[in-house]
Amino acid sequence: MVDIRPFRAIRYTEKAGDPADLIAQPYDKISSALQKEYYGKSDYNYCRLILPMENNKYEAAQQRIQKWLSEDILSKDEEPAVFVSRQEFKLSGRTFIRTGLIAAMRLYSYGEATVFPHEVTYKEPKTDRLNMLRAVQKDLEPVFLIYSDPEKITVDFFAEITKKTKPTVEVEDSFSVKHAIWRVTEPQKLEFVRKAMAEKRLVITDGHHRYESAVAYRDEMCEKNAWTGDSAFNFHMCYMVPVQEEGLVVLPTHRLLTESELTSEVLAALKQFFTVSEVSPTVEALNGFLKSHKKEHAFCIYDGSKAYSLLLKDETSASELINAGCPKEACLVDVVILRDVVFKHVLKVGALKMDEHILYAESTRSALEKVDSGQAKMAFLVNPVDPETVWQIAQKNWRLPEKSTDFYPKPVSGLTMMDISPEEKL
Repeated sequence: MVDIRPFRAIRYTEKAGDPADLIAQPYDKISSALQKEYYGKSDYNYCRLILPMENNKYEAAQQRIQKWLSEDILSKDEEPAVFVSRQEFKLSGRTFIRTGLIAAMRLYSYGEATVFPHEVTYKEPKTDRLNMLRAVQKDLEPVFLIYSDPEKITVDFFAEITKKTKPTVEVEDSFSVKHAIWRVTEPQKLEFVRKAMAEKRLVITDGHHRYESAVAYRDEMCEKNAWTGDSAFNFHMCYMVPVQEEGLVVLPTHRLLTESELTSEVLAALKQFFTVSEVSPTVEALNGFLKSHKKEHAFCIYDGSKAYSLLLKDETSASELINAGCPKEACLVDVVILRDVVFKHVLKVGALKMDEHILYAESTRSALEKVDSGQAKMAFLVNPVDPETVWQIAQKNWRLPEKSTDFYPKPVSGLTMMDISPEEKL
């Protein structure tokens, strides 16, 4: 049973300025250069809350929120609401629209079989977000989840809202993604969406660290305070999108190794499992190969001088090497084949430390540039994981390797905030 509730959102007022100068990418997508850019846009840019430059960043965020509330830069809605949230964006010349729901969702431990993770998480980011929650007592950014709606009950509900009413906020970000939210307060509509979501199971697509930090914070608060099931810290602000949504796009995340080299021995070992062919080392040729073999287990390798295409010969032999902890037929996913067959078996690499032994790139061009500049010795290019595959695998209680998916675009930060202080009830 999923408990979805409206909440009294904290939002920017008109006094804060142009929304385009206020919104920001999620905190973990903000580079130091982008952080400086956001700081330059406005004294009230949301980056100053989710990723302050100051050394005492948690205290700085807390003080800013209180100051902005007192100065009417931020204001808390009088009436509880859920929000229909839409992103419109272009990829490869095509226009996509992704629509979902922003609401307060009760937090569930993974063992309750209601909310499922799909990727491995790390201690350091969880500690960081937990410290932020303790300081600000606000959900600053939504967790992004997917659910199944084969009857399109929520899909039709979203369409009705977006077609019949004007959005509460419309803004285009610096990546040319158009974001819009519609505030929904009518009791009958709130009850409709609550019932529509009640029997869903959800999979986290983005925000694993935030979600796990929120569960830890909830447990802390329950130990310290008198509380009820309605206490806001039992919930988290979430952005929920149906798997059937046509605009639910996943981009690939390519892998780069900094120490391993592509020798003749490595190529010979790869040929035991893959059909290996030399291919032109250009973005167009590599992308073309991957795109034309989406239904197969296809990869490309680039070492700075040559590029090779790889097609898996035999799923059975690959399955024998996969250390997945779930049925082989369910977990024979490209990023897992790459990790267990190529990295562990062929290259004999051990534990890969992020940013030291392994790097990631969101585009083929970026991957090639990292090799050409000497940041890495080899790039391994993959096709994206299908959203339905992520949905199915997560419910088998199995996690994909880190950075397996890049659901694009990320929900922009700064449109809504949720109060989870001890006295707040939902």
